[in-house]
Amino acid sequence: MDLPCLLVRHQTQPHSTPLESRLYPSPVTGECLHLKYLPFSPDHRVRTYYVVLQAGQISFRAALDTGSADFWLTSTACTTSTCMSVPRYPLTYASPTFVSINNNETAFSVSYADGTGASGFVARETVEVANVTVANQAFGVVTNSNITLVSEVSGILGLGFSRQSEISTRAANATPFFSTLAQQGILEYPIFGLSLTRNATGTFTLGAIDVSVVQNVSQVVWNEVVSFSPVGTQTNTSGYFFWAIRMSSFAVNGTQYTPQPTYPGPSDNSSIALLDVGTPGLYGPYQDVTRLYSSFPSSRLVDESGQWAIPCDSSATMSFSFGDGNTFVLEPTDYIIGPAEGNPDLCLSWPKAAPPSADGIDWLLGTIAYVLINFLCSYGIDYQETPMIGLYPRNNASAPVQPFSVVESSLASESATIATTLPNFVLSTPTYTTPSYAFNTSVPAVYGEIAQSELATSTYSPLIAINATALPQVTGAYTLLVTNSNGAVVTSTYQISQPSVTLGVPPGWTSAASRSVPGAGLAISVLIALVAGTWII
Repeated sequence: MDLPCLLVRHQTQPHSTPLESRLYPSPVTGECLHLKYLPFSPDHRVRTYYVVLQAGQISFRAALDTGSADFWLTSTACTTSTCMSVPRYPLTYASPTFVSINNNETAFSVSYADGTGASGFVARETVEVANVTVANQAFGVVTNSNITLVSEVSGILGLGFSRQSEISTRAANATPFFSTLAQQGILEYPIFGLSLTRNATGTFTLGAIDVSVVQNVSQVVWNEVVSFSPVGTQTNTSGYFFWAIRMSSFAVNGTQYTPQPTYPGPSDNSSIALLDVGTPGLYGPYQDVTRLYSSFPSSRLVDESGQWAIPCDSSATMSFSFGDGNTFVLEPTDYIIGPAEGNPDLCLSWPKAAPPSADGIDWLLGTIAYVLINFLCSYGIDYQETPMIGLYPRNNASAPVQPFSVVESSLASESATIATTLPNFVLSTPTYTTPSYAFNTSVPAVYGEIAQSELATSTYSPLIAINATALPQVTGAYTLLVTNSNGAVVTSTYQISQPSVTLGVPPGWTSAASRSVPGAGLAISVLIALVAGTWII
């Protein structure tokens, strides 16, 4: 089945950003354990990618997030200033496809390490992304929030696994959006792809590979997603939580280092990296980041958040490797954030260092990685195929390092100076107590295991290990084949188009405050607007 791609547009503004927490359902109380997400500084210029979708035939922008699983939107019941600044799901509109759960008393909440959060209730609504429609999709209806949302983004569309979902623990048959697509066999293959850029167009595909960007499918290197033991006694089987894979090494100008995992036992002495489009930059554990910066003369730790600074004229490549043939390379313009205003010869740099996280994830690869590599995420098939991440680098790993003139020009064009003055003394590397591991290792997680449930329906035939080049492909015109409610296969073909949509306004309503924006998301379109915005999820 040929399925849609997303056109990426770009805009960048400074903003205040919340720090995300990863959530794990508590096996005892049903509440969530809030494990601190890898931190970052709010003054760094970042980008968020969002999609225009429909909930009950009402258009919204929702930020894509591979680091979480749930879909939520702000609603008109939320009257805080942060909610009022974006289009909201109108509860006063009697959507014919809205379904209440427990009289709207099933609680939903998200929280962040900076103290911001949102809460509300769980309900169901018909959700449409391009021409892919899911009826009765469970989502969080936010009624109270102090999270700053900008760029007209009204919520988050999580693309993670069911075990990461809070909503799934709150209501029956409430799987996340992509899980529903995979488990109901709505797509031709349970796969999505992301190909993002800083300043130009990119694609998001559902059910297929966009061969306009992945031009040689045979060169995609597939990595098995890491499985985890359960949290407490929530289940007696291991399974999948995150789009996370094993990192085998990292290097600076060819000097190679072996990662040192925080929890070597549960991870088979392997370092685990989470791929998260909802986070900017690059983060790693202190034990690795400190060694990485030892290859940069005159580099130093400059604040307690794990931020390092290096000379702005540093000439070195960074590289990160996953398995065999999976290496992506960062040039200075990729990892240098910008010069410090009070110390213009020193530049803040990625990666940042983070304290140990109880989930055992040491490295977090954010949008830096997504603009250097095309990512393909296969959900896995019950009884037959493990979840996989395919990596297809865009740049030449053997290309020479950029000269400083290129870096200097890039920093000037982006006005990247950071309004800060660095300390005039050397900070010592902090020490942390490693928290107890969050998962129940009495139920072992076996790398490469094939789950018997929770993945895509077993009616799919596995292709990746057998013949990945046979995976569905799209390019140019898009032919959509879906099974309708009557069981009939419906086929329609569209060219890429870019109609205007109005955000947050139900059919037949008008609003002086409505936002008409370019970007597909209408039922007849296969092009979905995706914009690099300014809010980090």
